[in-house]
Amino acid sequence: MTETLLEIDHLSVDYETARGNLQALRDITFNVKKGEIVGIVGESGCGKSTLISSILRLTAPNTRFRQGEVRFKGSNLLQLSERNMRDLRGDDISIVFQDPMQTHNPVLSIGRQMVDIQHRSKASKSEKLSKAAHMLGAVGIPDPEARLKQFPHEFSGGMRQRIAIAMALMSEPDLLIADEPTTALDATLEVQIIERLQKLQQEFHCAILFISHHLGVIAELCDRVVVMYAGAVVESGDVREIFHNPKHPYTRRLIDCDPGHIKERARVLPTIPGEVPDLANLPGGCIFRDRCDQALPQCAVDVPPLEQLTAGHQAACWLNQEEVHA
Repeated sequence: MTETLLEIDHLSVDYETARGNLQALRDITFNVKKGEIVGIVGESGCGKSTLISSILRLTAPNTRFRQGEVRFKGSNLLQLSERNMRDLRGDDISIVFQDPMQTHNPVLSIGRQMVDIQHRSKASKSEKLSKAAHMLGAVGIPDPEARLKQFPHEFSGGMRQRIAIAMALMSEPDLLIADEPTTALDATLEVQIIERLQKLQQEFHCAILFISHHLGVIAELCDRVVVMYAGAVVESGDVREIFHNPKHPYTRRLIDCDPGHIKERARVLPTIPGEVPDLANLPGGCIFRDRCDQALPQCAVDVPPLEQLTAGHQAACWLNQEEVHA
């Protein structure tokens, strides 16, 4: 059985605000095994960014961890000292950010930045430059030795994102967090970045936590997917199972809204009516009830638990309870 690398166990995170506690994450539970790619998908405001910052412990001063644990290789990251967390960041856990145009220091050469990343290494500068050139070559940057002398503005957006991936993989981390790394790119570059990530993941045998709102990318790249809505997990499971047999109304609506699933031309693209609820003033019952066209009377009263439907497939919806307990 594949060893579990990252475990999110009943994690709840609030932001203290003038309006009261904003419940950004509520009872989040899932894991990432060594060598697998897990996708996190959901609308803006579903808690993806809070989840990333919680794993890395790079949170705002008004953040409060109300309950739960974030275990990496068995250690609870929420209890580690800041010194130990700094040692983990970059070495054991790396991240690729969303906007490639804001990732790099504009006044330092790419080579200088890639050498600086290796500050914990005792290798010589020439050895560090050699490794940097090798990594640029690995992500498909042509003539990597010469490119080390260039500055960020001399590269296109797609090449900058490839460089960001190379920098994140310099230390050969066990876990790579990819925070919507293809959002700012056009469709052609998006495909190239996805293919490159797949090859690098196989080469370095790292696990990837891939954050996105693009279902097509999730379906192409990931082994498992976690669907989040308004700070909670509403469905999770194998990618094929989720896309072919979604069990939560929100997941079904997300898939229906994906341009890749639209078969006929239309003037108006499908949308999910309504808005994400106010996380500082949550309604009772199911969090998706006000936007759901299949809501039951029970949905207004009780919060549906995240129940296991089949092996590896979970969903939080009262519509599935008869199937679970049959």
